[in-house]
Amino acid sequence: MNPAPITKVIIKRFRSFPAATISFENPLFVVGRNGSGKSNLADVFSFVSEAMISPLQAVFDRRGGIASVRNRSSVKSAPPNLGLAFEFGPFNGTEGGRYAFEVKALPNYGYKIVREQCLLRKKDDTRWWFDRGDDWRSNADGLTPALEPTSLALPLVGGDERFAPVFRILGGMRAYAIEPAKLRDMQDPDSGQTLRPDGSNAASVLQELLRGDDAKVLREEINRILETIVPETKSVIPKKHGNKLSMTFSQEWGSDKKLTFDAFNMSDGTLRSLGLIMAVFQRPSPSLLVIEEPEATIHPGALGAILDLIRRASKTMQVVVTTHSPELLDAKWVTDENLRIVSWQEGASHLLMPSAATREAMRQHLMGAGELLRSNALHAEDLFSSEQDLRNGNLFEKLA
Repeated sequence: MNPAPITKVIIKRFRSFPAATISFENPLFVVGRNGSGKSNLADVFSFVSEAMISPLQAVFDRRGGIASVRNRSSVKSAPPNLGLAFEFGPFNGTEGGRYAFEVKALPNYGYKIVREQCLLRKKDDTRWWFDRGDDWRSNADGLTPALEPTSLALPLVGGDERFAPVFRILGGMRAYAIEPAKLRDMQDPDSGQTLRPDGSNAASVLQELLRGDDAKVLREEINRILETIVPETKSVIPKKHGNKLSMTFSQEWGSDKKLTFDAFNMSDGTLRSLGLIMAVFQRPSPSLLVIEEPEATIHPGALGAILDLIRRASKTMQVVVTTHSPELLDAKWVTDENLRIVSWQEGASHLLMPSAATREAMRQHLMGAGELLRSNALHAEDLFSSEQDLRNGNLFEKLA
């Protein structure tokens, strides 16, 4: 698979964003002040991924209902429609495609799907598509799903080989805000197939990884990365406690000195680091991985290892990192193309490219991204620049 199949995401009235367009580099670092909307941007990917495996009503309910998800408007009228669109480049033997949907809020916290569209282009010039509005239109013979006004169509037809590639990419997106306290607690065992967003089943994920045919190689790699972040920590293994699961860490130094610690004795930084490692190594790998503020509780001296982990992940998946850490942006390979800036202006979040002056400073190697952020000189382009207006595209396109 192309590790970066998603080329663009168009956002219309989602949470704090009235409109935004994300064009992707891999990895992508999203920088912004506290409260600017970075977590709301990360939720775009979680929202769509959850909608592929759960009823859309449940996805809204987990976020407080559609009134909490749609962008709030100062106009006292019918709530505006919210919509999301994903554009894809070549992947899995295809030439790319597109998926989009628009949802209208109704009275009493109800909603209905206004429109939904999916397009997949094959290398032999075949195009498979469906366009669902007041009625169902598709060039895929035999595909006539029974649709409710509140249900998305792609989760229902995603098992069809013609649309399965798009379904797998969207359903495989994962966003993480690791909570060390969740890794410290005793955990209920599960399949270990997917790391939870807060890392609360890390022990099960680790156990599953160490069961495979390549367990020895994985164990050595995980332990090596963990030691670069937490010196003298040589290994971590899952440990059963009755019907619960935890983890045990081993620290070694000198010629014959060794101590073992249960997870509840480990620091927040150690546990967060392990959660990030599990997010990258989990099987199956995410199609797109969002990591929120990986620098939290981790010593600045260890962030180089976190950057190496991020760069490693970007070779097999798309990676989006939200941060406000200069140390995380100090790597020389982080260019202006890898940066996006979230700002809070005029009562809303806006996702912007770095300003022309910022891009020029980085391209001329006058200052790196970390230095610019430290000096409060990492500026975004003007909110209503002509370039920004051109990038804000339409959710849907003409298919036939």
